Amino acid sequence: MKIDVWSDVACPFCYLGRETLKQALVEFEHADEVEVRFRSFQLNPEAPTEATQDVYDYLSAKYGITREQAISQNQQIVARGVELGIQFNMDQVQMTNTGSAHRLLHLALANGKQDELCGRLFKAYFTDGLNVADPEVLVQLATEVGLPLPTVTEVVEGTGFQNDVDADLNQARAYGITGVPFFVINEKYAISGAQPESVFAEALGKAWAESSPTR
Repeated sequence: MKIDVWSDVACPFCYLGRETLKQALVEFEHADEVEVRFRSFQLNPEAPTEATQDVYDYLSAKYGITREQAISQNQQIVARGVELGIQFNMDQVQMTNTGSAHRLLHLALANGKQDELCGRLFKAYFTDGLNVADPEVLVQLATEVGLPLPTVTEVVEGTGFQNDVDADLNQARAYGITGVPFFVINEKYAISGAQPESVFAEALGKAWAESSPTR
């Protein structure tokens, strides 16, 4: 069974959704036959490579809310993260471009390390307060999870896997995806947003029963 997940490293709900899916798979008896692939989506493709504002000012400007309202909304995300074992340090987040991070995720997919790198990038962005547009940071994170240094450096310094990123973005448009996370199971069942574990469990069971009715 295949699960495609459109997400962005800079999306806290994507981080929450990833962890919730992982928990659902722990309880799913056929988890060893499930392939999860993370697909590229950029919430802010025009973001700079160096942070120019904090997350609260950004949300305030984007959604027309006060800074205090933005802080309150993020406190809810922080609380949800605690339930899933995620430490959100929103005050430290560096809001920078995730384009190169997405290209590295495709390199990681080709090397069987995508889930590891995805988790490391989320932690780097939301917990460690690192700039995931910084080439040195990206090289460090990618090699930490076991990707080969020469290839990582080549991808970070060039445009490797950009075609794969573009293909993901085009598929997202074809599906009508306007927000993430967005989960597609067996190219048929869709889950939008960081839903409760029960929603994932139900969808997994339904998709498995349909694709493997005699097993």
